[in-house]
Amino acid sequence: MLAFQKSESHKGKCTPNILPCRINHTGPVDTSKRYWNPTARDGKQTAYFRGRKLHGRSIAVPPGYRGVVATKSDKILPKSKIEVEAEEEDEGKEEETKIMEEIGTWDEMVVWGHEALADEGDPYVRGVEEWVAFSKALHGFGEGDEGEEKK
Repeated sequence: MLAFQKSESHKGKCTPNILPCRINHTGPVDTSKRYWNPTARDGKQTAYFRGRKLHGRSIAVPPGYRGVVATKSDKILPKSKIEVEAEEEDEGKEEETKIMEEIGTWDEMVVWGHEALADEGDPYVRGVEEWVAFSKALHGFGEGDEGEEKK
């Protein structure tokens, strides 16, 4: 299992950008306005990356959800006294809970497309929408029962 904890080096809010290309680097980059300067006009975002025009579509995180930038750590969540006593009674091998460190949060991400706006068929747009629908089906209370349990 995994647990999230806020990192000591938490950076605050950020906006992930999904670019339509492969860059063999993961992690933060010190960008300058010369290389990455998106502009918003009439509700559409435009940027140029290595001479190619990109169009961006913002996807907001639905209410009740949050986006997290996390990194793996070697830390393990300590067990409470009640969990230790219950484990001794069961005599079963309990899986340890590893900690993911939260280094940033986001409430919207931008999916960029070459020469055209990313549409509903874009794999990232579709993936986020399917994940949210799956999460609602798994954790929701049913149609029309927003936040209330069924009776």
